[in-house]
Amino acid sequence: MGSRWNSSRHEVEGAKDTSFWGKIMGATKVEGPITFRNRIFACLIGAGFLVPMLGGCATGGIAPGYSNETLQRQVEVYRLGTGDRLRLNVFGEDNLSGEFVVGGAGTVSLPLIGEIMATGKSPIELKTDIEAALADGYLKAPRVNIELLNYRPFFVLGEVANSGEYPYSEDMTVLNAVATAGGFTYRANKKSVFIKRAGAAAEERFSLTATTPVQPGDTIRIGERLF
Repeated sequence: MGSRWNSSRHEVEGAKDTSFWGKIMGATKVEGPITFRNRIFACLIGAGFLVPMLGGCATGGIAPGYSNETLQRQVEVYRLGTGDRLRLNVFGEDNLSGEFVVGGAGTVSLPLIGEIMATGKSPIELKTDIEAALADGYLKAPRVNIELLNYRPFFVLGEVANSGEYPYSEDMTVLNAVATAGGFTYRANKKSVFIKRAGAAAEERFSLTATTPVQPGDTIRIGERLF
């Protein structure tokens, strides 16, 4: 029966509101009568204030003091270091092939070419360097294959039963490492862990979950809980 004015709620029922507030609420999809509260809500959305606030509530954040290394410290490309044992195979050259260990200076000592830096390189990068060195006056088009036999050890300190150095195995997690060290003490903080990467200047703090990974050469420290 046409439009009806409702003075108590300041709205026109049955008719499209073309006023400033009606346009704002229509653009921001705020439904309902044009009350003072809805006007404020529409302005905030239109100005972009509520979107970040609501987004932050939905996605959450990283707890202060925890490292954000892709949130869950993913294991990156493996880099060689002191203590790694390698098997080097030079195709067609048995006298140049064999097992070698990365020494304290970060190098491997190889026949013909002598000392070559290995620390900080991936196995593929070391392979490329060895092939280049052999091709420089020793062999024509050398082909080299490198196999990693043993990883360097990791270390566990703090609130574990038996602190010390332990052999690394593939896909190891912090919980695996703690179990290898005899488990947690009753004082252990089981919510976070401190890890110092091989070659890093300082340790970082990470959430301790069932999938928190360990890399060869890591120093793992389990802290003491406050209560």
